[in-house]
Amino acid sequence: MILRNFSFTQWVLVLIFVVVIVYLRLQLSELEENYRSLHAIVQAQIDARNDDGRVEARGNSEDDLEDIVVIYNRVPKTASTSFVGLVYDLCKQNKYHVLHINVTNNMHTLTFANQVQFANNISNWNIIKPAFYHGHVAFLNFEKFGTKRMPLYINLLRKPLDRFISYYYFLRYGDNFRPHVIRKKHGDTKTFDECISIGQPDCDPNNMWLQIPFLCGHDPACWEIGNSWALEEAKRNLQKHYFLVGVTEELNEFVEVLENVLPRFFKGAYNFFLHNNKSHLRQTTQKLDPLPETVDKIQQSIVWKMENEFYNFALEHFHAEKRRLINASPQDANQRFMYEKIRPK
Repeated sequence: MILRNFSFTQWVLVLIFVVVIVYLRLQLSELEENYRSLHAIVQAQIDARNDDGRVEARGNSEDDLEDIVVIYNRVPKTASTSFVGLVYDLCKQNKYHVLHINVTNNMHTLTFANQVQFANNISNWNIIKPAFYHGHVAFLNFEKFGTKRMPLYINLLRKPLDRFISYYYFLRYGDNFRPHVIRKKHGDTKTFDECISIGQPDCDPNNMWLQIPFLCGHDPACWEIGNSWALEEAKRNLQKHYFLVGVTEELNEFVEVLENVLPRFFKGAYNFFLHNNKSHLRQTTQKLDPLPETVDKIQQSIVWKMENEFYNFALEHFHAEKRRLINASPQDANQRFMYEKIRPK
């Protein structure tokens, strides 16, 4: 009844009053939100601030870490089965997915159509991230396909002659991982020395041409035996596109470095690898060391020289990374970086 008796002027005043109250409440809510944001920023800076007032940089957010994809394009007979066994053992506790890349007929390269599909699939399959992919597949440069975020490539290399001899005997005697599988050279009991002496095709030094093309990639020139461009391209890819390349002979240190620089996947890996019974999961059942004259003959080949050059290049690169982390000087071990002179204030 009272409201009915309001004059027009009184109605206008009530409306203005209501608008002011709503406006003030909105302003108060905005001020509270700004205060909470400012408090969070200040607190983060207090937590990270050095004595001289600079702000240390923090690591990636959890969302960034959940988007990581690692690709291990594993070279055969480089202890890759042992390493992948570790990855599978850790996937549940570290909460990531592991996927094996199985290509038809064990081919090491993909058709161009499959390259496009592979790059797009890995980049956009978000439900499976963070993900660790592994398979005997040559390096694929995702940049050419315009993907938004590059995967982290890792790999292991082995002394080329050691890898070659291991593969030779593996094809004849298999290994302790699947001892009942009959390999394609089963029954051929010739030693590696005998094979070299009679010039049998499967011990031709040209067959060592594998680690270079695996890191060189899908360009046809990568797979041309003895191609000098392929060697240089493999070196460039190792430096530019690979997160880390280790060596079989220092597998423990490879795992240790990965735990330090990529704990999202490898937290607890080093201790687990040292103390479980899977550190050498796949070993060739029977293998004989070659005679000195056999080694000399192999080392005269162009392919061995190129593969050995690449292996030594990778080894030097890995040692440099390891020195800066595992054997770090006090200056490197205590290194931090921070942001300063941030404007506007």
